[in-house]
Amino acid sequence: MKVPLDASRPLGAIVVGRAGMDLYPTPDGTRIEEATSFAAEIGGSAGNIAVAIARHGFRTALITCLSDDAVGRFVSAALARLSVDTGRCRLVKGDYRTSLALAETRKEDCSVVIYRNQAADLQLRADDFDPAQIASAAVLVVTGTALVGDPSRSAVMHALALARATNTFTILDIDHRAYSWPSNEVAAKVYLEAARLCDAVVGNDDEFALLASGEPIAAAREFVAGGGNFAVLKKGAGGSTTLTSRGETDAGIFPVQVKKPFGAGDAFLGTLVAGLLSGADLQAAVVRSSAAAAFVVSRRGCAFAMPTPAELDQFIAEYPTPKAAHAHPAVRQ
Repeated sequence: MKVPLDASRPLGAIVVGRAGMDLYPTPDGTRIEEATSFAAEIGGSAGNIAVAIARHGFRTALITCLSDDAVGRFVSAALARLSVDTGRCRLVKGDYRTSLALAETRKEDCSVVIYRNQAADLQLRADDFDPAQIASAAVLVVTGTALVGDPSRSAVMHALALARATNTFTILDIDHRAYSWPSNEVAAKVYLEAARLCDAVVGNDDEFALLASGEPIAAAREFVAGGGNFAVLKKGAGGSTTLTSRGETDAGIFPVQVKKPFGAGDAFLGTLVAGLLSGADLQAAVVRSSAAAAFVVSRRGCAFAMPTPAELDQFIAEYPTPKAAHAHPAVRQ
């Protein structure tokens, strides 16, 4: 199935949401409390997704707010070096801070500590979005962390309305972080409101369960039945299910030696968008996205670990059991 997005537009994708600094204890395997040195990299779901798309050669813009300090400027400069357009990343003064995460590169007992006090990225305003820029983009990706509170939440809803008016294809990455919300009920209500303005929704079992009181597949089916172009339900080791009006298709995973248990979702979504921009069939793009997710969790870092097309091609070509990963999907009508 081909997804109806206009890849001829001058801007491939706009991604909205959090970008921050990640600090990784070195060498790999070191615990945070035992570290004597850290490697500084880019993190944050929206920042990671934007880098993943840009790695594939598509013009990609990130829209967020960063603190007007050394950390915010580090993030902006690093994103620009990775070919992400940061022209509409506004620097905010005062006590607002860019997200900072300390993350261990460990498969087991992996500690991740995130500082989001007075989060700068939640200061997005409606005027941070240029209607002409949105109209020039093939895809607008909204991450769930941008919906946590105002003014960002209202600004994102405004951006989605602008995208709908200009036929810019919209994708919601649910990206639920429970610690950021007053309750799951509030989160579910907001996600559902955003989903109704989107053409596609991507999330894992827990995230879709949140939308349907414990029935992940039911929420995905309801979205598609309501007119959504597609939904992708990620099931961890169980692979994923892609739902469209034509039916449901399962895809497997690429088992690897895991170095850390995070970054896979951002790699998946960024590579999915890149695949759709390249004109790939939806299910073929999903399989390739699964490979990118495996590639990233087998390496340190998130944004810096996103594969180029050549790296991903090589990874897939050298995969020990590609037939297992590319097994003929089961189609359920």
